Amino acid sequence: MGGTRYDLGARSSRAKDAGYGFKSASEIFVQNQIGLAHESMNPNGVTFREARDSEVHPNTVPIILGLDVTGSMGHIPHELIKEGLPKLMGGIIQGGVPDPALLFLGIGDHECDRFPLQAGQFESGDEELDMWLTRTYIEGGGGGNAGESYLLAWYFAAFHTKTDAFEKRGQKGLLFTVGDEPGLKTLPASAVKEIMGSGQHTFTHRELLIEAQRYYEVYHISVKYSDAPSQADTEWKELLGQNCISILDHKEIPNIITKIICDKHKDSGLSLGTTPLDGLDNIQML
Repeated sequence: MGGTRYDLGARSSRAKDAGYGFKSASEIFVQNQIGLAHESMNPNGVTFREARDSEVHPNTVPIILGLDVTGSMGHIPHELIKEGLPKLMGGIIQGGVPDPALLFLGIGDHECDRFPLQAGQFESGDEELDMWLTRTYIEGGGGGNAGESYLLAWYFAAFHTKTDAFEKRGQKGLLFTVGDEPGLKTLPASAVKEIMGSGQHTFTHRELLIEAQRYYEVYHISVKYSDAPSQADTEWKELLGQNCISILDHKEIPNIITKIICDKHKDSGLSLGTTPLDGLDNIQML
């Protein structure tokens, strides 16, 4: 990650020039025109993605956002690039967490998708975060099996990230997955090797959750389409308890993540301070 800040004024101008507010997802997410995941987001061969402190960000707070990019959830990245991402970053910083470092993961289905995991880098600047988000390939796949590969986010966080927050300060990061399906229950060694380039162990979802929880507070935002109970919601509540948040309106995602992060750091008793955020008055918080 670099040493840049999130500038809402600059982001607003750049988003206007880029046409984020009116262009279609296929126009913005150009990897979909190519039909391939971006090479820089290919996790094969990645050793670690790192969230390190810098002069600009001396107390980084690592945040991983794993987005389900299969069929019915493929619109979420489009909503984020249009307006959700500046609301998220603006809310976090204005809420007293001046040094967020955000990493995007694209989550698919390791049993049937070509690109079940895509991984960006931890970034804090507006231009860099837009770059990684728009590099995401929205595969739109998934299958008629038991769920999607949210456990890949836990695997990657546990074994392929390093953070100064944990190593220097003993502080866990925050990991969010977002989706509308149950999670697959097993990650075979063969799938790990195919996705990451090496792997000798088969994991259950509970084993990977425990590993991820060593370094991150783990949450799942379960997107529902009605008030009726769903299998996905029931399974997630059983697995994560209050760390599963159910929503009917996907546009609430930035607001929910912001509240969790800011409340978490208020409760920790850390004196994180605040930092000026250019252009904050130009957006309406959720």
